[in-house]
Amino acid sequence: MKCTWLLTALILTFACNTNPGKGKAQATVGAASAELAPSAPAGGTNYAFSNEGSQVEFVGAKVTAKHDGTFGAFHGTIQLADNDPTKSSVRVEIEMASLTVEPAKLMNHLKSPDLLGAAQFPKATFNSTAIRAGGDKGATHTVTGNLTLHGVEKSITFPANIHVTPDAVDVDAEFAINRKDFGVVYPGMPDDLIKDDVLIKLKLHAKKS
Repeated sequence: MKCTWLLTALILTFACNTNPGKGKAQATVGAASAELAPSAPAGGTNYAFSNEGSQVEFVGAKVTAKHDGTFGAFHGTIQLADNDPTKSSVRVEIEMASLTVEPAKLMNHLKSPDLLGAAQFPKATFNSTAIRAGGDKGATHTVTGNLTLHGVEKSITFPANIHVTPDAVDVDAEFAINRKDFGVVYPGMPDDLIKDDVLIKLKLHAKKS
């Protein structure tokens, strides 16, 4: 009995430690907005980014392990007005088939209909609806926009650090989303359940285009 109790305690402790969203900002999720952020007005500047020089990463977990992955193909634009992020907008498109993670068996399963369904839902997109100054955990800004993932469109809000220089706009963000909010509900094995939270990590370096 003592051994069983100890084993259970160890499993529960490890399960808590593998939660990728623990201690991280949690994105708030709601109904998608019908209004997108306005395009940059006359005099505004477009900045472009892609997987060449930027990173879109994620961390998922099950009871027994964490897995760090990345998307190898994506692109987007930041439309900057008056050098002020709060008057600006961002758009991103990600190729779901470009997901990579180890081991290969897991990568293929993540792309399968059980989880992300990359063949049926080949792209994930994000279109901002608002950017305001200040944010959770000392972030410079808070970004709100419509995220379409796994065929489900929702509004999400998350903190980000946005820095504008004469030639570039850099965006760094790290926040957790609940996969079930986007219809990704596969539970995992009964003795190795998949965590609901997925940590998203963005490092975008957008250059004048």
